[in-house]
Amino acid sequence: MTGMPETDRSSRWCEALKGLEERLDQVPGLVVEGRLDRMVGMTIEAVGCQAVIGARCLVEGGDGRDIEAEVVGFDGNRLYLMPTGNIQGVRPNARVTPTQRVYEAAVGEALLGRVVDGTGRPLDGHGPLLLEDRIPLTGRPINPMARAPIREPLDVGVRAINALLSVGRGQRMGLFAGSGVGKSVLLGMMTRYTTADVIVVGLIGERGREVKEFIENILGEAGMQRAVVVAVPADQPPVMRMHGAYQATAIAEYFRDQGKQVLLLMDSLTRFAQAQREIALAIGEPPVTRGYPPSVFARLPQLVERAGNGPEGGGSITAFYTVLAEGDDQQDPVADAARAILDGHVVLSRELAEAGHYPAIDIEASISRTLNEIASPEHVAMVQQFKQWYSLYQQNRDLITVGAYTPGSDSRVDEAIARHPDMVRFLRQDLNQATPWDQCLAELQALMHPGMSAEQAAQTNGG
Repeated sequence: MTGMPETDRSSRWCEALKGLEERLDQVPGLVVEGRLDRMVGMTIEAVGCQAVIGARCLVEGGDGRDIEAEVVGFDGNRLYLMPTGNIQGVRPNARVTPTQRVYEAAVGEALLGRVVDGTGRPLDGHGPLLLEDRIPLTGRPINPMARAPIREPLDVGVRAINALLSVGRGQRMGLFAGSGVGKSVLLGMMTRYTTADVIVVGLIGERGREVKEFIENILGEAGMQRAVVVAVPADQPPVMRMHGAYQATAIAEYFRDQGKQVLLLMDSLTRFAQAQREIALAIGEPPVTRGYPPSVFARLPQLVERAGNGPEGGGSITAFYTVLAEGDDQQDPVADAARAILDGHVVLSRELAEAGHYPAIDIEASISRTLNEIASPEHVAMVQQFKQWYSLYQQNRDLITVGAYTPGSDSRVDEAIARHPDMVRFLRQDLNQATPWDQCLAELQALMHPGMSAEQAAQTNGG
């Protein structure tokens, strides 16, 4: 650089130093590896490294492959991890490498018509999914003051729900049922017949054989065209079962943010709670209610509150969460907690199912908390009158059955007896029969006010 002006030499040195500085910024941070110190059940305890809650770690396997695990807790210098896959071959003192990355959901329009697992990998054999957008698996909280109120009904194609348990766009409903009373069939009917733009189905912790049966026999090819199915069977680790619920909710949030009306069906919320119970008990959290630790009842609202309406003028997530009442016990802790955080519940009755009454909806025990906001006063009045007649008949059913009731003793009971056959026919619906919203209201009107003209019915229903 002999003879070069001093200013030129200084400029060249600054450029060279700037280039070195940019290269230093690209150097990955120092990763401190730990080792596997203890493993009990599904819980891995690692020492010698640090990571944030929810971070992904790689545990060295016996055959040279790495096993992914998620940080679920810590105690001093000890990390508690839960594997997300098969842990066969893990050995003592195996290397544990924190990645400093948390789990995300890959999202995009290409998900429609596909079946994925809790990590977003396709299960349907239809090729890879090319998704560039990624969002947090645990979602982003919405300011409650920014949510649009529930004002419009969502047509789910099921007469008993549309007419008597009307569901609004953005509402969160519970589907309470024991085993074998037709909840999967009811979910399938709503999936095929709803007017929602996108359907997201989360099959969490159910039997593996039910996944294909639900898709082929219940959902069908037509229903699958606008649906995304997230399937995490019962044989998956508890972390993956929880990820499946988060994954389904994150996908629903993505489509809601695109301005679409989304129907989220999750089967089941109980399996999600049981997965959290397994994790919490494994890391030493004490049980408080029927074996459920406190963190379970903190996780439930965190998941459910992610559904609902977005900002005014945007999309919505209308959600149905199935709740398995153990032994048909409606006072099950998870069922009791779900009732407190949901916007209504549909109860399926084993007695009705055994009598061949489908869908086996117990109208007396079911309620929609947004009915008054989305239905006209005349519609609400008809629902109340229907329930009164139905309840009166049920209260006097034993007397009526054995012939101990004397007609004329109570005019209200006489009316309930006269209406009962029509009410039962109204509540029943064939699996392959769709009943749109307007038709549901017209049929309810014809049942409650026989002889009224179609024009009068339309005026009464706010049309």
